[in-house]
Amino acid sequence: MLLTIIAFIVAILLLVSLHELGHLIVARLCGVKVLRFSIGFGKPFFCLKRADIEWCLAPIPLGGYVKMVDTREGDVSEADLPYAFDRQHPLKRIAIVVAGPLTNLILAILLYTASFGIGGITQIQPWVGMVEQGSVAASAGFQLEDRINYVNGQPVTDWADAQTKIMLNLDSGPVKVAVTTAAGQQAIRQLNIAGTTAADDVAKSGYIGIVPFKVTNRVGAVMPNSVAAKAGLQIGDILLTVNGEKLTSWQSWVDIVRANAGAKLDITYQRNNQILSTSLRPDSVDQDGMIIGQVGIGAMRDEAWDKRIRQHRQPELLQSIQLAAKRTWEYISMTLSLFAKLLTGQASLHYLSGPLTIADVAGKTAALGWQSYTEFLALVSISLGVLNLLPIPMLDGGHLMYYAVEWIRGKPLSQRIQEIGLRIGMGAMLMLMLVAFFNDLTRLFG
Repeated sequence: MLLTIIAFIVAILLLVSLHELGHLIVARLCGVKVLRFSIGFGKPFFCLKRADIEWCLAPIPLGGYVKMVDTREGDVSEADLPYAFDRQHPLKRIAIVVAGPLTNLILAILLYTASFGIGGITQIQPWVGMVEQGSVAASAGFQLEDRINYVNGQPVTDWADAQTKIMLNLDSGPVKVAVTTAAGQQAIRQLNIAGTTAADDVAKSGYIGIVPFKVTNRVGAVMPNSVAAKAGLQIGDILLTVNGEKLTSWQSWVDIVRANAGAKLDITYQRNNQILSTSLRPDSVDQDGMIIGQVGIGAMRDEAWDKRIRQHRQPELLQSIQLAAKRTWEYISMTLSLFAKLLTGQASLHYLSGPLTIADVAGKTAALGWQSYTEFLALVSISLGVLNLLPIPMLDGGHLMYYAVEWIRGKPLSQRIQEIGLRIGMGAMLMLMLVAFFNDLTRLFG
């Protein structure tokens, strides 16, 4: 919990501070007087005055702002009029507005460059390692060792790319996934769940029932005080039979345990070249209204398969910069595509996430190591930059739209039109925030 809080605070302070710092620096360069730089909204609980600017921290960590001299917000002294934001040429105001989101996008490139240049790049090839029985993927006919080549005709580069393209198209209609089977034959796996409850479930979980990794029948984890621990099972044990039936895969073990809550299971397993036996009764657990069995063990990864699908390389600095710019552009395109699909009803609102999910992922990526956390920061920075450039009044993109129209017309839009646009923008943002918070609560506690 502490790691999650620290990781979230660092992310907010870094990303929001640099975003607002971009506005401040360009405002000063354009001759605009800056009064306050605030991280967070609401009444500041900390302020420090330096270089005629109030540097503040406020309690609501959902963004920040730079307050400039502006005649629309109150009386301005005669001496300060030349330095008022609203008295500047539209091009200067456009530059000031664009500076914040652009800083976020540049930061993303720098973060990816650092990650790739120092830690290298690990790509997971788009091979299906496991298919969950009864899942959306299983219904579509996915098989073990399918190699995903195309999603709706778009080529796939790695597992993350395949997963993203599948998820973004699920609500638009049938998704045709072209694969090469383990036997080397070409096949189409069609996912057709648009408009169903399954689509909402997938949007909430981000999971259709396939993963790139394989597991073996060897025990990889045992929960303390679990049924398995009390039965004497240990990490490294190889499960052989249950009630005299040979286990062909870890999935068959899971299926047997889930279907036999409270029933006695006789197990044989191998430890240090010895064949041993034990018995246990799976705990009864309520999962979505169904009683299933659980014993508290996890599987060990198939290391040989991992080596086959995992590729790691260490690019040089120039290559790292090029790859970082490419990755940033890919995520910009993906984010814009998602917003377009949300507007047209081709994507579920369950894809929206708020600060609770960001905090949760911040903690999880920080626990994985500096590289995962760095790439998480880059991704959130891209999202922040793109979101702020959307032409919604109240956001930077809305102001950009107004100033561009003013530059073209030679005069600003009427105050009434701007106020109506601001109300619409505030309503839209409030609705999006409520949906995002609801999704957060459903995802984390539902």
